[in-house]
Amino acid sequence: MPDFNPSIILYTADSLNERGEAVLAQFPNAETLELKQHNRLPELGMNHFKVKSDVLVLGKLKAQDIKWSGRSADYIAPSLANGCFGACTYCYVDRHKNVNPITLFTNIHENLASVDQHVHSLAWPKPANQTDSTFWTYDIGCNSDISIDYDLMDGIQQVFAFYRDHPRAKATFATKFVNPALLNFDPKRKIRIRFSLMPSHVSKLVDVRTDSIEKRISAINDFYDAGYEVHVNFSPVIVYSGPDGDKKAWRNDYRELFRQLNAAVRPEVRQQLNCEVIFLTHNQWQHQANLTINPKAEELLWVPELQESKVSQFGGWNIRYQHQLKRKMIAIFEQLVQEEIPWCGIRYIF
Repeated sequence: MPDFNPSIILYTADSLNERGEAVLAQFPNAETLELKQHNRLPELGMNHFKVKSDVLVLGKLKAQDIKWSGRSADYIAPSLANGCFGACTYCYVDRHKNVNPITLFTNIHENLASVDQHVHSLAWPKPANQTDSTFWTYDIGCNSDISIDYDLMDGIQQVFAFYRDHPRAKATFATKFVNPALLNFDPKRKIRIRFSLMPSHVSKLVDVRTDSIEKRISAINDFYDAGYEVHVNFSPVIVYSGPDGDKKAWRNDYRELFRQLNAAVRPEVRQQLNCEVIFLTHNQWQHQANLTINPKAEELLWVPELQESKVSQFGGWNIRYQHQLKRKMIAIFEQLVQEEIPWCGIRYIF
């Protein structure tokens, strides 16, 4: 876990409720500057990485929209935050901003009221599906990493308690960090944490400023013992050849990753552990930015001979693996899972 200590905090006037004031008090040495809009930042004179290390933004999320997902969760909850300390080269959140510091939304009471109203409008009992057999699930961390946000605003623990105690709703989020503070909260299996995993040497190149794969794997049993439901998130799956041109390098590395997982996870934890698998989707704008920010990583992400253009469900132009090749890649991945970690169910793969 990083030691995040911002030197400047930007805030909107409507973010300074009791929770916003508490965040300011947590960092008394930080310079403060009022903004008109949380997503319209002034020129800060900092590079991509320094902004993530030195800047924190406080805002009020006005649109409390809940979107259907059907994959990581039944629904995507309104954002608790936006942006991240990490600087993953494929991050879709970073694609939409020139700089992307952590932005905390302090009107959490509106977020939870929106979810409560929404879940009570849904059928009950819930029809069982791959997201959960009993509860309606909400992804609370699509635009940030909740493991980082948890230490910055006490409202995140309030969110955890809301889902733990709710008779119909359950929370889930993916993370690339291991925050020991989360182990002090007992979610009673009503919060599903999904540790993102990929071959370690690839993660070091593309999961910039995040915890190591080894640390994430070693945390799985601990989080289960603390009361979390624990899944893993193989995302993004990046297809690559070895330095010698071996086209099977990526699959050999995933086989080794699965063996590490098999060795680390206790039998009782395996019984509840499932995975989700998402092959890489990239983006032209992100490609251009990465050529300056992290060109070495871009050699893995931008492989035109394997990729094709697509329009995302939100209307953006992205790059993905050619659909015929991807069908074969998916079959290979499924076979590797069956051979090495057959106890790990695949919730969905695409």
